[in-house]
Amino acid sequence: MAVPKARILTGDRPTGRLHLGHLAGSLLSRVRLQYDYETYILMADVQALTDHAERPQVVHDAVREVMLDNLAAGLDPQVVTFVLQSAVPEIAELATYYANLVTLARLQRNPTVKEEMKQKGYGANVPVGFLAYPISQAADITAFRASVVPVGEDQIPVLEQTREIVRRFNRLFGHTLVEPEPLLSPVPRLPGIDGSAKMGKTLGNAIFLSDPPQVVRRQVMRMYTDPTRLHATDPGHVEGNVVFTYLDAFDPDREGLARLKEEYRAGGVADVAVKERLAAVLEAVLGPIRERRAQYAAEPDHVINLLREGTARARPLARATADAVIAAMGMRQW
Repeated sequence: MAVPKARILTGDRPTGRLHLGHLAGSLLSRVRLQYDYETYILMADVQALTDHAERPQVVHDAVREVMLDNLAAGLDPQVVTFVLQSAVPEIAELATYYANLVTLARLQRNPTVKEEMKQKGYGANVPVGFLAYPISQAADITAFRASVVPVGEDQIPVLEQTREIVRRFNRLFGHTLVEPEPLLSPVPRLPGIDGSAKMGKTLGNAIFLSDPPQVVRRQVMRMYTDPTRLHATDPGHVEGNVVFTYLDAFDPDREGLARLKEEYRAGGVADVAVKERLAAVLEAVLGPIRERRAQYAAEPDHVINLLREGTARARPLARATADAVIAAMGMRQW
């Protein structure tokens, strides 16, 4: 008898096209692991409303874009299950129960949430849905009984909150929920091209998977390098240099990259030459992705049908989890 595969749950907030930060932080891991794990990919449209509630059409339109980016990255629709969050009401049901197991103070201490609140400038006007999105994410993960969650470094605190909810629920009501383990990407975090800690869809510091070659090259040439280096013959710093961070993430020629770093440190190569290498490396990565994206984009109904069919297959699993939670808590006994 075949041993069942462990289950992965990961996904994206559909607020726009995906970029290289998503590729390095999660998409490449999804593609690599899809045949070894039972893989669920969530289009987290409800969670996207936490900061787009007044613009739901943006979220609606972005679902297809994010589906295209996932498929273009190399996910196989024959083995991966795509799920639309808003079409699985059991997720919201679970989040309602979990909300009673988490304090306001704990949500406010979550470093990922604090950082995102700061970036968005909410102050005291943070939407409740945004502050509480780690609870919704816990419902996403547990609804499908995922035991592994591929994450970037910045999402570790959110996953830890899921693990806390699971442990508390199981302690109070008996072992019912699966406690997920994080699976860190080989590239935990990719900075923006301006050197900022986060690459953002709306910050103007991103390279998108669907960007044409001329746009990618222009963005690469804008990249932050070594501010202490005034001439090509000056010794350069590799550490903290965004161009080399991207090369570390995507350049498959490790020996050649090691030699380039030595030359750069010795003042033997100009910044523009390093950027030209990165532009070529990124074109090798993004060229096939753009080609697959165009093929899927030519069949928009097929893409949405993949999402509908996956959601229909996944919902019974979420219903079974919600029923198990209700039974464990002793609800609906009459």
